[in-house]
Amino acid sequence: MAYPKVTVVGAGQVGATTAFLLATKGLADVVLVDVAEGLPQGKALDMMHGRSVELFGPRVTGTNTYEETAGSDVVVMTAGLPRKPGMTRDDLLAANSAILRGVVEQAVAASPDAVLVCVTNPLDMMAYLAWKVSGLPSSRVIGMGGVLDSARFAYAISEATGTPIDDVSALVVGAHGDAMVPLPRLSLAGGQPLTEVLPPERVEDLVRRTVGGGAEVVSLLKTGSAFYAPAASVTKMVESILSDADWLLPSCVLLEGQYGIDGVYLSVPAVLGRAGVVEVPEIALTPEELAQLRASAATVAEGVASLELGG
Repeated sequence: MAYPKVTVVGAGQVGATTAFLLATKGLADVVLVDVAEGLPQGKALDMMHGRSVELFGPRVTGTNTYEETAGSDVVVMTAGLPRKPGMTRDDLLAANSAILRGVVEQAVAASPDAVLVCVTNPLDMMAYLAWKVSGLPSSRVIGMGGVLDSARFAYAISEATGTPIDDVSALVVGAHGDAMVPLPRLSLAGGQPLTEVLPPERVEDLVRRTVGGGAEVVSLLKTGSAFYAPAASVTKMVESILSDADWLLPSCVLLEGQYGIDGVYLSVPAVLGRAGVVEVPEIALTPEELAQLRASAATVAEGVASLELGG
């Protein structure tokens, strides 16, 4: 059977894990691209050696050029430097913006009709850069941030309350970083708002752990950063796009007046389908939650300003 085609740029931990998940879930043929000679080819071959074990139909191929990526339905961009202990996502801005520019230009030239999904950090600023460089409609340029942050919040809630993970619904909006905005009032444990399940001080503990979730993984690993949960998160987004599922997922999208925010990429609940961002419905926020979201947007806007000044 014919499968959709997904390009994953960057054969590091996040990119390779994403490629493997897309293949084993039977979602798409995957082209894994990386500048390092042999790396994408070797990882792709390793995955294909497991084909008879997992019995998946799609093929994974590795390459150092963009010729084989032509006609991709989705391009996932993970290329860039990972965080190191003590490094913030913003520290990555200058180096990764240069890398991402080249990736976007080559990927879009090969697949002008693709939906771009950005994973490179600092996520919100890189998504904005990808949109500007690509020349594509903003609906076809999306960032992965909110799904991952919400997943980390859900894990913390499940562990703290003893609620099975499939009975937890968590929501985090805002920037993917220290300015993220977990929303306990709109997060459920066993069908009840978290604010009604745990006392305020415990809720605040979970919020703090969620905000520091990525840094906690980096600190424990000593080298590199998280990759299993990020790969699972971007795979979920790609699945909604390829299957035209119209799932409502917290995604980094361009806000155009929603929540009183304009011209900033930020994670909010968005409907993802075959065309990319299908809809950005506004959820009802309290004045305090709205103020936090706008403050988060302001930090992204500052980063974008420095990004543009840096060319």
